[in-house]
Amino acid sequence: VQLQASGGGLVQAGGSLRLSCAASGQTISTYAVAWFRLAPGKERELVAAVSGNGGATYYADSGQGRFTISRDNAKNMVYLQMDALKPEDTAVYYCSADSWAAVVTARGQYWGQGTQVTVSS
Repeated sequence: VQLQASGGGLVQAGGSLRLSCAASGQTISTYAVAWFRLAPGKERELVAAVSGNGGATYYADSGQGRFTISRDNAKNMVYLQMDALKPEDTAVYYCSADSWAAVVTARGQYWGQGTQVTVSS
C-alpha cells in the first residue's frame, strides 16, 4: 500500500483544514489508519485513528472535540478534519495504515510522506 498525505497549509488560529490520505496499490478497507504529527522538538504524537470499517475511532486529548477522522473506502481515502486550529497544532502530519494495534502504537507497516500544517497566531 502506498499512502499520500495532502491538504496541509498555512492557516490562522481558529481556522480549519482537511487532511487527506490517499491509498493506492490495494484496497485500504482492511486496514486501520492513523494520523500522527511531529513538531520540532517534540515526540511523534498519535492524533487520531479509525478502524477499517470506520466503526471505531480514537482521538488524542489534544484533538478531542476539534478533529474528526473519517474514511471513504470506496475512494480509498481517509480524512482528518481539523477545526478550531491552534498554534500548537503546527506540525508535519503523517498517515499510517496497518492493523489497529500496529497503527496506534506507531508500528504501522505503511506510512505517507507527511504534510505540513502551520497555524499562525
